[in-house]
Amino acid sequence: MTGTALAFLVRLATGVRLLPEVPEDGKRRVYYANHSSHLDFMVIWAALPARRRTRTRPVAAAEYWEKGPLRRWLAGRVFRAVLIPRELARMRAEDPLGKMLAALDEGADLIVFPEGTRSESGELAAFKPGLHHLATKRPDAELVPVFLENLSRILPKGELLPLPLMGQAVFGDPLPGPAGDESRSDFLTRAREQLITLSHGHLPSALHEGS
Repeated sequence: MTGTALAFLVRLATGVRLLPEVPEDGKRRVYYANHSSHLDFMVIWAALPARRRTRTRPVAAAEYWEKGPLRRWLAGRVFRAVLIPRELARMRAEDPLGKMLAALDEGADLIVFPEGTRSESGELAAFKPGLHHLATKRPDAELVPVFLENLSRILPKGELLPLPLMGQAVFGDPLPGPAGDESRSDFLTRAREQLITLSHGHLPSALHEGS
């Protein structure tokens, strides 16, 4: 199955629409979103126009995507995922931040989930420091918030097949990076509040990439 066919099937299964193509501006992007389902990064990836999709790499849990030949094939050949281990010793050995920075430096866009793990309650948890590290070390990369709705119901934890429900991916305006005197905690709070605003339907006047 090609990436184009898989993206179409993901949109068909979830109801998430394809974003319109936009002129190439050369900017790298870090899409950051709430996390409640294994569908999350696939939905963001599938919503992107084809040219952006081919260079966008999700950051995903190694332990999940390395299980079984199908997952390994999808992660490696289709999504080209940046796989991050959760086991502490392996994490230290593989330098997750370094892997993400290297992907950006190679021209990739990234999909990240700053909560670090899936939310069981549906509420947005506090953000881990990773988004701040990316923003400070690669300040030229745009930080694009994406609120994902209803995906935990479409693919509940432990299920293999999606349910026939409608989801949504709301792309917001790029978030300004950390200001000179802004603490890491304040920046992460501001980034989190941007997703909360999107979740409440208080959408910016000009949504990113026409969503």
